[in-house]
Amino acid sequence: MSVIDLEKIQGASSEFVRDINRRIVLNLIRTRQPISRADLARLSGLQRSTISLIVEDLVNEHWVIEGPTGRLPRGRRPTFLRLNDDRVIIGVDLRPGETTIALANVNGKFTSQEVIATPTDAQAGVDVLVRRTQALVRSLKEKKVEGIGISLPGRFTAGHLVFAPNLKWRDLDIRGPISRATGIDVELENAANACVLAAIWFDGMESCRNLVVVTVSEGIGAGILINGQLARGLNGMAGEFGHVPLDPDGPRCGCGSRGCWEVFGSNRAALRYYHESTSNAGGLSFSDLLSLADQGNTRAARAIEKMAHYLGRGMRMIVAGLAPERIIVIGDLTRSWHRFGPVIEQEVQAQVLPGGVAPRLVPVHEDGMARLRGTVALVLQKHFGAVHEVTG
Repeated sequence: MSVIDLEKIQGASSEFVRDINRRIVLNLIRTRQPISRADLARLSGLQRSTISLIVEDLVNEHWVIEGPTGRLPRGRRPTFLRLNDDRVIIGVDLRPGETTIALANVNGKFTSQEVIATPTDAQAGVDVLVRRTQALVRSLKEKKVEGIGISLPGRFTAGHLVFAPNLKWRDLDIRGPISRATGIDVELENAANACVLAAIWFDGMESCRNLVVVTVSEGIGAGILINGQLARGLNGMAGEFGHVPLDPDGPRCGCGSRGCWEVFGSNRAALRYYHESTSNAGGLSFSDLLSLADQGNTRAARAIEKMAHYLGRGMRMIVAGLAPERIIVIGDLTRSWHRFGPVIEQEVQAQVLPGGVAPRLVPVHEDGMARLRGTVALVLQKHFGAVHEVTG
């Protein structure tokens, strides 16, 4: 090997190390702010001179700002560092019925939200997103927009939405038009995967390396973290447990198959069970159904219990196939976890194999916020790296 080749390798190696060190420092500031340079050196194990150089770069790039000084019995007073709130991220949670467009700073704090109706026509939906995000970017003259993160109720590849049966959008370029209109990078993620990112970035689950998020709404989605890595599969299609048939003779699913898990365990399924038991259902929503059950309506309670049994039975696939430490359940059903939780726990316990351990079920409220927090993490990880890369 020639000297030139060695120089190239050494240069690439040094750049790689600098990048890793930078990400470590950024994440320490994010999770421990306000923090001094001395504490950064102590926690990271890096030399103080290295910390000083990295912090100087981060300050010059406006990622980090210097705050107040601390007090010590003697010696130089430390200056505390924190992330710059003027760097912001636009998050979009695209769902059937309504779409939320929100603005957050790099600390994950949301400063504004706008809810709009989701058009049934796919191209009209993209056109609306282009106009709204473009207008929001134009209004942020004093801010630096780091990126746009979008949570999708389906699967995508190369910026194109491929499969969103409950939204009824297919084969659609979402990233391109928004990126061209705003001049900002756009990151897409499946809604369940976005919730996984929210859990490990903002909900204190960075130490959990094997978990599954199950989102329950119009359908059922699953996001999978295995050994600290999101499982995406071929063409990003991993996690479609909601479209695994439990009964081939069951009701037709939006994906075209029959008897999928989500036609038995979703919000829509519970409403169907209730409608089948009474001719006086009207235009009931799932939230209405939960309220009826809490008021003592036995038909509503039975419909919810049936949905819970099917949710637990579907989770048996996840327990047997993936053996997660935790299953995080996200959706309106968590409002009535006193009804759902025991039934799902019982079903899941029945699937634990000899030598196995039942995963801990974790209900999470405010599912819309989980998805939005995930869109923020989606953009942040481009700069900070995946959480497990720098903490695990």
